[in-house]
Amino acid sequence: MTVEVSVRGGGVIGLSVALAAARAGYSVSVSDDGSPHAGSRVAGGMLAPLTEAWPGEEAVVAQGVEALAMWPSFASSIGVELFTAGTLAVGTQPGDLTDLRHAGELLTSREIRALEPSLGPAVRGGVYASGDLAVDNRELLSALWKACVEAGVTSNVDGKVQVIAAGAWSGLLHPALRDVIRPVKGEILRLTHRPGALPPPRHTIRALVSGRPVYLVPRTDGLVVGATQYEAGFDTDVTVAGVRDLLRDAETVLPGIAEYALTEAAVGFRAGSPDNVPVVRWLEPGVIAATGHHRNGLLLAPHTARLVVEMIEGGSS
Repeated sequence: MTVEVSVRGGGVIGLSVALAAARAGYSVSVSDDGSPHAGSRVAGGMLAPLTEAWPGEEAVVAQGVEALAMWPSFASSIGVELFTAGTLAVGTQPGDLTDLRHAGELLTSREIRALEPSLGPAVRGGVYASGDLAVDNRELLSALWKACVEAGVTSNVDGKVQVIAAGAWSGLLHPALRDVIRPVKGEILRLTHRPGALPPPRHTIRALVSGRPVYLVPRTDGLVVGATQYEAGFDTDVTVAGVRDLLRDAETVLPGIAEYALTEAAVGFRAGSPDNVPVVRWLEPGVIAATGHHRNGLLLAPHTARLVVEMIEGGSS
């Protein structure tokens, strides 16, 4: 049996591509090895093109801003809820605040605490990005699988057009990607709210603590805290130093988490590219790459899906 489009990879990018192609009228299949270390499974879920941006990533920021505008209708179409309170990008040192100026107007410590009273005394100020969104990554994966099934997507069937969307493993699936896509290791923690502890923050919090980045993303029952970043290949170990550093910096920003339960420590692999710009292009007739999204896989999913469908419709030329 052959379908028109087969997608290699069942993460957020792969499933979004499969769903978009199926909704465009193509017969589609998805195959996935189900690694517990896939980036989509351990992601924080931030949809934040400006506060997530790093210097030199202007091309990714432009794509991210366009993708963010697509997210409300995309989420609605698959029945997943978004966190809409926005992002607080905060710093604990004067240099941290200088580094946050690209994200918007700086607020004082008093102004930022008026928005999120549970912030700790070390926070000196920050930026409020009211338009940022967030999503529970695991709820998103479940919703995408359900929507794909309802759209007629099948499993493990060869396609006339193959889309390589296997994240950090994409480099193993085609010679043209072998020296382009690499795994970038990241550790995240899940903290669960316990009775008597302060409730999770309303906002996503991105912090610089003496120059070290840490994020705290609310969930209905707690927080996701991340993320370290290492060039360590496919090393699946959660390190003591990684957990220590994340908890130390997260507690500096939000002291109330000391009363939470540490319920998960996990490693995931981002799909890095040489310039951290996604690789979305024809590799050869019949093979498209949709990978290399690094820290922006969830954010760029609807944008990448649209691009891939447009490429399929236009043909390999």
